[in-house]
Amino acid sequence: MNRQILRLAVPNIITNLTVPLLGMADFALMGHLKAESALYVGAIALGTTVFNVVYVSFAFLRMGTGGFTAQAYGEGNEDKMALSLQRSLLAGFVMALLLVLLQYPIQYIAFSILDGGQTVKNLARQYFYIRIYAAPATLLLYGFYGWFLGMQNAKIPMIIAITVNAVNIGLNFLFVLGFGMKSEGVALASVAAQYSGLILAFVFLLVKYKRYAVPRKLKYIAAAGELKMFFGVNGDIFIRTVLLILVLAFFTGRSAYYGEKILAVNTILFQFFLLFSYFADGFAYAGEALAGKAKGSGNIQLLHKTVRYLFRYGWAVAFLAFVAFLTGLPWFLKIMTNDVELISIAGNYSFWITVIPFTGFAAFLWDGIYIGVTASKTMRNTMIFSVLFVFLPAYYGLSHIIGNHALWLAFELFLLARGISMWVMWKKTF
Repeated sequence: MNRQILRLAVPNIITNLTVPLLGMADFALMGHLKAESALYVGAIALGTTVFNVVYVSFAFLRMGTGGFTAQAYGEGNEDKMALSLQRSLLAGFVMALLLVLLQYPIQYIAFSILDGGQTVKNLARQYFYIRIYAAPATLLLYGFYGWFLGMQNAKIPMIIAITVNAVNIGLNFLFVLGFGMKSEGVALASVAAQYSGLILAFVFLLVKYKRYAVPRKLKYIAAAGELKMFFGVNGDIFIRTVLLILVLAFFTGRSAYYGEKILAVNTILFQFFLLFSYFADGFAYAGEALAGKAKGSGNIQLLHKTVRYLFRYGWAVAFLAFVAFLTGLPWFLKIMTNDVELISIAGNYSFWITVIPFTGFAAFLWDGIYIGVTASKTMRNTMIFSVLFVFLPAYYGLSHIIGNHALWLAFELFLLARGISMWVMWKKTF
């Protein structure tokens, strides 16, 4: 069990850690355009924000596909494994086509909501209108990532993700420094990189999983009962994901309410939570694959064993992160900023980051386990409970007393409520 968990978790952690490198490269290139740098950095920031929200909303394609495939793998049903992939790719392509067709209203709504000068917004729109054509590749890759993970293979998604990011960064330098392009070059690099990843995914499918690539009849792929289950589970995951996005957006919005300094401090401190999430998510992905396989095989004892072992790793990761934050946070803050005032203010709120590994790790692990066993309704309901009856009441009940501390406390309680409520529901269900 230890070997199985690490074999799945470590590649996913490596995959997660490659994500911020791409963003750093994008902003670094735009940040060196001298007098125009602020405009292009702002354009990339706005454009990236739009795509982050859009694509995170469709992350259910990866999650749902992973759960269904892992269960089919545990059951040993090759037809179900193949249909899981083909159904996901078909759904992803249709949704991507809708995104491309609806690109004008999407950008109109997005840039009406987002703040920014007219010049920056115009540049961001130019970026958007190029990068939107990566949607088919991006959503199909979500299906592939979930399917490979469900097939108990985390190395292929890691190789694809590293390839995509490497191609993206290389083309960024080529288009911006070599061809003299600006934000449009960054967008074009993203499009090319996503399709390079999609081609690589098909190559892996044809080389390693050729028998699953044989097209099944459309009547089986689009069977009413299977589609109802597919969209039912993915619909629940979509609602859960949208609520999570709203919580994160609320956190940023209320941070801005307390002024520019608090917004900057909260943003910097939140990066440490995101860093911790990269490691916790690695074990959540392992839980997704292994819990799904155990359920598919009908082995409840193996399912409980999987949960026990995952939480041992969860506690270990939380403890290591706690020690790292407790001893190294002042040094880490100096890496993030050289503004003495921001570092001083951050010290007043550093406690919340120190304890967040313990309040947050269970929510990550349970998410992976619940996705693996496709208990999506329970995951959705616990998210609704944690947002409406814990996060918002905690903030609004205390914000007039302790200010920004109430925002951090509400977020910690939100994470804790998700972990505890999913644990309680797990006990009742299994």
